[in-house]
Amino acid sequence: MTRARFTAALLAILAIGLVLRTLYPAADPPWRSSVGVVWHDEGAWTHNARNKALFGAWRQDDWNPVYIAPVFTAFEYASFEAFGVGLRQARLVSAVAGLVSVLLLALGVRRIAGPIAAVIAGALLATNYVYVMYDRAALMEALMVAFLVASWYCTTRAERQLIWGAAAGVCAVLAFFTKAAAAFYIGGLGLLVASRVLRPEGRSYLAFPPERKGLFWTVAGIAASAALIAAFFVIPHWADYQFYNWQVSVTRKPSYDLASIVMRVSWFPILHDMFSRMWLALVLGVFGAWGLAARWRDASDGERLLLLWVDVGILELLIHDVGNERRFVFLIPPLIALTSLVLARGSLLPEEARRITPKHLAILTPALLFTGYVLLGPVTRLLWLDEVYAHELKMPVRLAVAAAVVLTGLLLLSWSKLSGPLTRPAWGTRGAIALTMLAMGWNIYQFADWAAHRTYKNFSASRAVGAVLPPEAVVQGKLANGLALENRIRPIFIGHQFGNYADRKTRWDVRYILTYTDPGLGYEGDQILEVLDAYPGWRTIMTFDVAETPSGHDKAALIEKRARH
Repeated sequence: MTRARFTAALLAILAIGLVLRTLYPAADPPWRSSVGVVWHDEGAWTHNARNKALFGAWRQDDWNPVYIAPVFTAFEYASFEAFGVGLRQARLVSAVAGLVSVLLLALGVRRIAGPIAAVIAGALLATNYVYVMYDRAALMEALMVAFLVASWYCTTRAERQLIWGAAAGVCAVLAFFTKAAAAFYIGGLGLLVASRVLRPEGRSYLAFPPERKGLFWTVAGIAASAALIAAFFVIPHWADYQFYNWQVSVTRKPSYDLASIVMRVSWFPILHDMFSRMWLALVLGVFGAWGLAARWRDASDGERLLLLWVDVGILELLIHDVGNERRFVFLIPPLIALTSLVLARGSLLPEEARRITPKHLAILTPALLFTGYVLLGPVTRLLWLDEVYAHELKMPVRLAVAAAVVLTGLLLLSWSKLSGPLTRPAWGTRGAIALTMLAMGWNIYQFADWAAHRTYKNFSASRAVGAVLPPEAVVQGKLANGLALENRIRPIFIGHQFGNYADRKTRWDVRYILTYTDPGLGYEGDQILEVLDAYPGWRTIMTFDVAETPSGHDKAALIEKRARH
């Protein structure tokens, strides 16, 4: 592929990605077949940026996610300042971030595997349905993942130009301060450095070959950028930063005992539909990961970091939380990059895999069992696709476990016969392009299905609230934040044990509250029902159609609390 053809293909891919991320910008996120985007979180996470743009100060109440996501808040504020406050402007940050990540992933893959693999990676990421939908929402995931992809891209360049190593470290820190879930990636970078430092060539900086010195610059970039952010943001606001990042983000999460971790392991490939939606990329990405493990000694830093990104990221999910589908989004780019390596290579495993003996495989049995479970879980889930609660998914878990045991047993017993076919070329460039087009077609079909059934209920409800209430009217409730981006009300977020929770029952100065009435009164949290119980004279002023649950026929209500004046 010539440079001109590569450039033309990449521009075409970016054009497709741009259309998928900007078409129908005010439409509701998927609700018929959800990917985990919670629409009313958009207003909650952009709260401080909206405050600053509309009212001139970041803090207006006791819900301040700027301390959780300062980088995301800064980008949202820049969008609001440049284009005004609104739902489209809020989503613009994620759309641009997603498109940048497509470009950088393709350019990074080109450096480690060539232009064919780069085009495949860009095409699959540009159209991946789940990834596209998070790039269309004003949530932190898109920007966080874009910084992770940028850091990885810089790592692929650091082997030749050391300054890119520092840029990789800076991008990793910016990802962390976009969303703290990116901490796993910094851990992966640390393991990458350790894997090079512990090699026989020596531990001193001067003893390392030039292509390895970029990793030391990465460490310097992490240290310097983290120190600057700590000095100018974290330390001056330590009490708030510690509260939001520990009390809100950690202590409220699931338990960390062994039984809970085992439960999360069983949920990992089955609880959500993401892996079922991109099963081809999952299978090929897993083969790509095992292939990199087989040739670890000869792999470049960019290749090693892809493997660590997936492995350490999955470990973090299993330890911390798999209950929310949005937490899986960071796995999509590395899985697609690994898929592109496999498709461009033409074989499921590299030639180095033939050196693996049955004895080696026996040692890896636990990892093989988990791999089989991850690959088969999304398939068994298809038989219970309408089940969304964990207790309803016992049968697909059991089937996937049984199938993984059988598959692993067959692999161990037949490895000497399978190693040849798995490492021999099985397809060429045309076959790789055909598989890529098949995956793209499936992704675009899912997008077309969403577009055909799209609604604008949440957008219209936000405007309707602005038509009913005067500017700067104070309104309690999570939905007050969710319905605030198309008007000028002052929302008072009420979380569970945080965010204006303490005085929720005594805000007699606040006349209104916004909450769900369908699928149930106070559907977003019991704390809303506690507020209503504290004001027994409340009455519903009007209701608005919104779309959150798979029915798509939900309702929000503007309630007057009969507050005293």
